[in-house]
Amino acid sequence: MTISLPKSTIHRTVLENGIVVLVSENPTCDIISSRIFLRVGSCYEHREKAGLANLLSAVLTKGCDGLSSFDIAEKIETLGASVSADTTSDYFLFALKTVTADFAEILELSARILRSPTFPESEVELEQRIALQDIRSQQEQPFAIAFEKLRQIMYKDHPYSMSVLGDEKSLTNVNCQDLKEFYQTYFRPDNLVISIAGKIDTQKAVELINQNFGDWKIPANKPFAKLNFPEINPQPRQVISPQPSQQSIIMLGYLGASVHSPEYAALKLMSTYLGNGLSSRLFVELREKRGLAYDVSAFYPTRIFPASFVVYIGTAPHNTSTAFHGLRKEVDELSKTPLDPEALQVTKNKILGQYALGKQTNAQLAQIYGWYETIGLGIDFDRKFQEDINAVSVADISAIAQKYLWEPYVSLVGHEEAVNTVFVG
Repeated sequence: MTISLPKSTIHRTVLENGIVVLVSENPTCDIISSRIFLRVGSCYEHREKAGLANLLSAVLTKGCDGLSSFDIAEKIETLGASVSADTTSDYFLFALKTVTADFAEILELSARILRSPTFPESEVELEQRIALQDIRSQQEQPFAIAFEKLRQIMYKDHPYSMSVLGDEKSLTNVNCQDLKEFYQTYFRPDNLVISIAGKIDTQKAVELINQNFGDWKIPANKPFAKLNFPEINPQPRQVISPQPSQQSIIMLGYLGASVHSPEYAALKLMSTYLGNGLSSRLFVELREKRGLAYDVSAFYPTRIFPASFVVYIGTAPHNTSTAFHGLRKEVDELSKTPLDPEALQVTKNKILGQYALGKQTNAQLAQIYGWYETIGLGIDFDRKFQEDINAVSVADISAIAQKYLWEPYVSLVGHEEAVNTVFVG
């Protein structure tokens, strides 16, 4: 079954074994990018094995049936192509890019890697050591410490509380057999989305996918496991992490909505208004006017489950209390004072302009449409997101700010005497 959406260059095909194929034809650029998504991320790990999916992404390209890590690297480099794998909380990603003439060969190699990885023990041990070094490195970074502590108090037992890297204890628990079992459970054709963008027509792309993945069978009598976590009830509190740092990191976190919520667009606009760029409210008020910030921003990631709405500031130790109250005041204003209509329109223009700029390359197109399909939004979300942003009103901003941004979780990192000057309560 093939569907061509109206006013869209994206073609969607579902193969007999459940693989969803998305093709964006771009005849003007002799490059093809593909993103192969699996609907499984670190959320599917057992907590005591956190970091498993990320480790799997690191070793996936280090050996497959008949090919060593060196053989794979040599084939890719000989063609001047690129292949990589990555993991997020919500999905697993395998990315490839090559000139059009070599796409069939790189796709064949990619299918071989994805369908028959060998997880060599020596490669697993090497990548495990590297991941442990990354974990230890993050433990020395004030921002990473603050965010880790914030996640933990916000999400508690939910998988979003854990870093994709895991921690030293959980990652040390992972072995080759764990990787194989995770792979065998979740790497299956009916869990796969293949998004392609570049100089290739839809029919040819689907033929190549069928040749390389069409005979991949759905496991018999093994329905794909669905995640079912209990509802997260906000219970804001604070955590203070004394560190010998040259600055204080202040993070305020609010439990927001998932991307499937009708309130997602308004929260995205609020995050952009507060902390996106040099003209953002936080930057202008706290850095430019008051000189309180080394760094100040906001972020609200797109997530399947309720996402964290975070504002943060890095400030001099002696300014810690002042910066905290300034940061809190700017967020509270969204609930107390209606946003100026002109400021709202400027924010809409900013977010939609950045969104358009994020769809210029084949890699960006393959990523965004494959991502939408993978997290259950569908490729029509490309249109819907823009419509939803334009539809947000000043009244919507006030109402949704009052609903979500009422009381923050707080994470403070810095010299003990500095962070203890902050009154939270």
